[in-house]
Amino acid sequence: MYRSGSFIRQLTTRMSLLSRAFVSDRDGIRGASAIEFAVVAPVMALASICTIDVGMGLYRNLQVENAAQIGAQYAALHGFNATAISNAITNATSYSGVTASPAPTEFCGCASTSGISVATCGSQCSGGVVAGTYITASAQSTYTTLLPYPLVPNSYALSAQSTLRIQ
Repeated sequence: MYRSGSFIRQLTTRMSLLSRAFVSDRDGIRGASAIEFAVVAPVMALASICTIDVGMGLYRNLQVENAAQIGAQYAALHGFNATAISNAITNATSYSGVTASPAPTEFCGCASTSGISVATCGSQCSGGVVAGTYITASAQSTYTTLLPYPLVPNSYALSAQSTLRIQ
């Protein structure tokens, strides 16, 4: 015994579910989403790679700056020894491309508001202070980008210099 009301209700419910499955396909929503993803995904991937590349370049630059600073700190602690300072610079980071170039130098000078002027060791500076001994440690490296970008150089020379009074 079938009740005509329950049979019709079940039939309309099944037809409604079936029609929803086909109607949503005809809407084109799924297809439009796939097309949007196909257009946006490569742009987002390229933007991510560019962001990573810029970040790596900035990180390499920080490594070069830190290497020069460590070379100057080494001289402050151990005195001037060009070979030992160069080794401290190259061993300051895990980045193997860092070199101590130009070689560390030691000079005498007088500090002023405009910088350090070179002077004879032991001479008097304008303020009556004896000329101090300074060390300059330099570090260099080259960073090559992950991808060749149009209108942008493919490699960058990174350099840093640190000057410190040791006496």
